[in-house]
Amino acid sequence: MRTITVSEIAETVERLCIEANYYLNDDIRQALEKGMEEECSELGKDVLARIIENADIAAAKKMAICQDTGMTVVFVDVGQDVHITGGSITDAINQGVRLGYKNGYLRNSIVRDPIDRVNTGDNTPAVIHYNIVEGDRLRITVAPKGFGSENMSALKMLKPSDGIEGVKRFILETVDNAGPNPCPPIVVGVGMGGTVEKAALLAKKALLRPVNERNPDESIRKLEIEMLERINRLGIGPAGLGGRITALAVNIESYPTHIAGLPVVVNISCHATRHAEAEL
Repeated sequence: MRTITVSEIAETVERLCIEANYYLNDDIRQALEKGMEEECSELGKDVLARIIENADIAAAKKMAICQDTGMTVVFVDVGQDVHITGGSITDAINQGVRLGYKNGYLRNSIVRDPIDRVNTGDNTPAVIHYNIVEGDRLRITVAPKGFGSENMSALKMLKPSDGIEGVKRFILETVDNAGPNPCPPIVVGVGMGGTVEKAALLAKKALLRPVNERNPDESIRKLEIEMLERINRLGIGPAGLGGRITALAVNIESYPTHIAGLPVVVNISCHATRHAEAEL
């Protein structure tokens, strides 16, 4: 049994909030550089170059990559042999977010209620997903999610008879309808199966997978490759100004589902697709 204090958790979340917003992940940067080589549009190449330049400036000056510093989504793998002391883990995570957004000079984007729209002033509360796992470690992943891309996401309760072709149509239609709004080139997270909330969670978690890693299941891997090719034939291009590189990756996760259902969620993320993680 390992003991972890809530103060350690808050300090870690604070650091991860800042890191995720300041520094572009290596896999995303490599995909953008590869995209510059493959992009057919000169304007598209220039957009990709400016995105990389923006990331370099943000890292050097220690400032946010994007003005939309997102709603803080936190994934926590809790080892069943971990003992947390000193208070509530949820309160500690929110305190970490509060400090991270204050000390990192990150924009506060959260309103206390979807209708009255009063800003909470500290970017809390976070959206937190807990998962109990074996072992005595605590893994925390912070994934700030901007709403230019989040607003372009979609859910479809397909019929089983719609099959794989129905899934393909839905993914393609969602990206096509999004157009330039999610700041392409995008990363497309797809969750299939389970129930409504399970499919949505799968789609969100799919965005955490490096864009250069394909699903180990052969059939899903082929689907990821096919959908990326088809999306990049839409002509939306970087920043929506035309070109080939509309998406950097399509990451798909699947789960068993009911005999009468085929839930699919497409969660679109902007080119930054920010996340940072740590293990305690």
